[in-house]
Amino acid sequence: MFKILEARELAANIYLMVVEARRVAKKCQPGQFIIVRMDEEGERIPLTICDYSREDGTVTIVFQTVGAGTMKMAGLKAGDSFHDFVGPLGCPSEFVNEPQEELGKKKMLFVAGGVGAAPVYPQVKWLKERGIEADVIVGAKTKDLLILEKEMEAVAGNLYVTTDDGSYGRSGMVTQTIKDLVAEGKRYDVCVAIGPMIMMKFVCKMTEELGIPTIVSLNPIMVDGTGMCGACRVTVGGEVKFACVDGPEFDGHKVDFDQAMKRQQMYKTAEGRAALKQQEGDAHHGGCGQCG
Repeated sequence: MFKILEARELAANIYLMVVEARRVAKKCQPGQFIIVRMDEEGERIPLTICDYSREDGTVTIVFQTVGAGTMKMAGLKAGDSFHDFVGPLGCPSEFVNEPQEELGKKKMLFVAGGVGAAPVYPQVKWLKERGIEADVIVGAKTKDLLILEKEMEAVAGNLYVTTDDGSYGRSGMVTQTIKDLVAEGKRYDVCVAIGPMIMMKFVCKMTEELGIPTIVSLNPIMVDGTGMCGACRVTVGGEVKFACVDGPEFDGHKVDFDQAMKRQQMYKTAEGRAALKQQEGDAHHGGCGQCG
């Protein structure tokens, strides 16, 4: 059992939990994710890692209620426990393995949309701990849905907050802020964008026009988290990939977002899943080799 040490609501339907999971905390890296189950019969829920402490043996997760499983999860309190807390899973952010001297020469921009602020935070924090500062744009629909602003402010070189309705910070979409920063003379060697699929799609369209290489995290389309369900099947540069086992991070300029979002909608119904399995055949699954 994995004890919940802290549980609180960050914004409407967005929750943070600090969980005692020493083995996960010892090994995890920015960009990776875990899978939780509340009990033996519980739904498997993949969640990106928001923070971790190797010293305390804790892992922090942030999630939004989108279905029955996460709604039930939101009712857990400090002192309750998860039956399973499996990880770290997926590949770490690619910059984790770059030589620090080379990484320090890069001008990096992180773009977080909504709950995407959670997986962006550990990446920016990891860089800060190594003396590397990055610019960060955090976007939300309204001020009330903005999360982790103070935490991000503590680790970002420059933090730019945007709200779609102009209720706080800059007004408009994150793409407009990217355009404005470049127009103001900012130069970036790489952009990391994490958030809703539609947001990442349009960030990539913008950065491609601006000539900025861009990495995206496809954690929003993961369901099973092991490559066996076929939900996160995506085409990247003309090749079939699975977000949970090959990613979750990919070259955003090579991702077929339209196809991925269409599959995401189809996967929500039994009829849609059956149609996808029929259309895709053996390629529907992530290569477990055990599916009938």
